[in-house]
Amino acid sequence: PAGLDLRIRKGITDLAIRPIVKWGEGVLHTPSAIVPAVTDEIRTLLDDMNDTMIAAPGIGLAAPQIGVGLRVIVINLTVGEDPKQLIELVNPEYISREGEVKEEEGCLSIPGYAGSPVRPRFVRVKGLGRDGVERVYEGEGLLARAFCHEIDHIDGKLFVDRLTPLKRDLMVRKLRKRAKANDWDDSPS
Repeated sequence: PAGLDLRIRKGITDLAIRPIVKWGEGVLHTPSAIVPAVTDEIRTLLDDMNDTMIAAPGIGLAAPQIGVGLRVIVINLTVGEDPKQLIELVNPEYISREGEVKEEEGCLSIPGYAGSPVRPRFVRVKGLGRDGVERVYEGEGLLARAFCHEIDHIDGKLFVDRLTPLKRDLMVRKLRKRAKANDWDDSPS
C-alpha cells in the first residue's frame, strides 16, 4: 500500500516518525480500505503509527493521518507514558454505542483547532490485534471519544464533519484558507 515506505528514521532509538497529513488531503476525506490480513507490513505500520502518535504528541492516530488509506488505528490515553495501555486495532468496528456527550476535542490533522462534536458516552468495539486475533474493547468517556474519533478517520470523516452546520461552515472556511496557504502552525487564524 502507498505510504508504507515513507518512514523517517530518527536518532539512535530508531523511532519511525511519519509526517501527519493535514485537513484537505484526499486520504483524510475518503473511507479507508479493509486490511485483508495482518502481515509484517501491517505490524510495521502499527509501530510507525505508535511512534508518530507519541512524537506528535497525541492520544490516538489513524492510518489515513499518515497518508495510508487502510483501516488501522492506535490509541494510548497516556501519550506513550504507559506502553501497556496501547490499543492497536486493524479493521475496527462498533459492536454497540450508548448515550451522548458533547466535549471539546482536537485533531493532529487539524492543528490549532478544536470543536465539540456529539459522541457516544460508551462504546464497545472489535477489531484485529497485531497478532491477527480478534479483540473487543469497551470504552467510556475519553476512551470512547478516542475510539469514535479514530474510527471516523478511517471512515473518511473528521471532527469538523460532526459539528453543527454553522460551526462546521465557519471552521471549513478557515481551514480552506490554511490548506491553500499550507500554513499549519498551531494557532488558528
